[in-house]
Amino acid sequence: MILLAIIIIFLFIYLCYALFNPEKF
Repeated sequence: MILLAIIIIFLFIYLCYALFNPEKF
């Protein structure tokens, strides 16, 4: 499903952002 893929990609990007910016979480 395309929607599921979009959600997975969004979560992956969010996790990467959180790892590189831990002070904001």
